[in-house]
Amino acid sequence: MRRFVPILLIALVLQGCIQTLAIRTMGGIMDYGFEAFNEETDLKLAEDALGSNLKLIEALIKGDPENERLLFMASQGYSAYALAFAEDESQERAKVFYIRGRDYGLRLLKLNSAMRTAFDGDTGELQRALQSLSKDDVPAVFWTAFGWAGYANLARTDVEALAALSKISAMMEFVLQQDPGYYYAGAHLFFGSVAGSIPAVLGGKPERAKEQFEKALSLNGGKFLMTHVYYAKTYAVQAQDKQLFDSLLTVVDEASLDILPEAKLPNAVAKRKAELLRESMDDLFIE
Repeated sequence: MRRFVPILLIALVLQGCIQTLAIRTMGGIMDYGFEAFNEETDLKLAEDALGSNLKLIEALIKGDPENERLLFMASQGYSAYALAFAEDESQERAKVFYIRGRDYGLRLLKLNSAMRTAFDGDTGELQRALQSLSKDDVPAVFWTAFGWAGYANLARTDVEALAALSKISAMMEFVLQQDPGYYYAGAHLFFGSVAGSIPAVLGGKPERAKEQFEKALSLNGGKFLMTHVYYAKTYAVQAQDKQLFDSLLTVVDEASLDILPEAKLPNAVAKRKAELLRESMDDLFIE
């Protein structure tokens, strides 16, 4: 009996190790799945696939709750799902997914001891904690901020969400400092959208918005079509520049999905959003 107990303990330890190894191996396979996902052009197929894969990722996280790769994929995946598939149909549903993306990102960032309490204090405390990070942390910071910003954009009557904008901006500033070209200059796209969404009479900064969008276009070569969509949706509308609005959306309409093979899906989503935006043109511009 005494021998049986150590053998049983060893068996349990091995079982746990094998389970963890299996989960981490599966996480590696999922990386390739996300690559294939971003190359998909059929929006319905992509929506169904991403939804299924996100639930699988969550199941894997339950078995390995501190797996950085899985937490990152959950953060990126839920925010991408909210933007690409939920936002144009149900803003309430999109808010739920943006929050999930943010929260998985926060779980990932808080694995770093320097970040564990950084979000509990003011923006200055967060900025100091971010200074301890490196370029390797840019993806986690970006997608956490992306989900948080997506929620704040849709929850404009939520005082707490709007109050978080300074922290979101601090995170995106970190991305700009460390890797301004990350995710097709996504941080520049964020700052352009924020500055371009607020009317000048209410403190908006249209010239800053234009500058940020032009920097994004310079860094991504104009191939990431979502840049044109948000340039039109925010700056062009606030400036009431109908000609610019039309020309930006025309670029999206006429672009081939092969322009950026590794981002065919985001560009397909941009084409759909451009179509929806064009349909609302008469409501956006005052004759």
